[in-house]
Amino acid sequence: MKIENIKSEKRLGKNKRINILGAEIDVLTARETVDLVENYVKTKTPLHLMGVNADKINAMQDDPLLFKIVNSCGVINADGASVVLASRFLKKALPERVAGIDLMQQLVSLSNQKGYSVYLLGAKPQTVKKTKCVLEKNYPKINIVGIHDGYFRKKEWDNIATQLKKKNPDFVFVGITSPLKEYLIEYLQSKNVNTVFMGVGGSFDVISGQLKRAPLWMQKFNLEWLFRVSQEPKRLFKRYFIGNNKFIVSVLNEKFRN
Repeated sequence: MKIENIKSEKRLGKNKRINILGAEIDVLTARETVDLVENYVKTKTPLHLMGVNADKINAMQDDPLLFKIVNSCGVINADGASVVLASRFLKKALPERVAGIDLMQQLVSLSNQKGYSVYLLGAKPQTVKKTKCVLEKNYPKINIVGIHDGYFRKKEWDNIATQLKKKNPDFVFVGITSPLKEYLIEYLQSKNVNTVFMGVGGSFDVISGQLKRAPLWMQKFNLEWLFRVSQEPKRLFKRYFIGNNKFIVSVLNEKFRN
């Protein structure tokens, strides 16, 4: 499936944006993000709600398509403590980290209160089913209009688009790894699936209980990444230890170049 003619989304907010290593990032708190995203829902304005961390900014340097997709999004949050720390080091301070899993649950809570509809897309079949059950237990009024696991081929993307158009959800949470989820969301938007898409990575695994989240004290001291590596060392060691070093070097180079 080809993704062509990537256009910048309409920006409803008037907030400031900064640039770190080529990545545009909105100067927003989590609360401000929720309020802004609700405006997209109310006005039925398409949105790819993007979160960037050090790993994604690294990937953008080597992937022109990902670079274009990220910077075309209407809302771009700092979903990584290293990005917030880098912003302060570069004198472009962001107010806080907007963690993807926390933002997702805030938007689910909003949907529970306001009657917005939700679709869950991604993860293993049993994981996405369990995620639906957990959310329905924790948010009794939540309207989950559909679920689909993340194990499908590109030739099935059209079928996914058709299903989403029929369901017409206000939010689609996509639990697929990068950069595939960014490509998929961009493609679905090109097929006029008019909704708020949010890539949530492994959030379904945490919500369903497949993986544990770091204790609050580790989150507070920006050590959540270390807890994640301890749970999945083979998959995440390279990403965090090598990737973070690459990010730090790039930030230092930008600092001294400026």
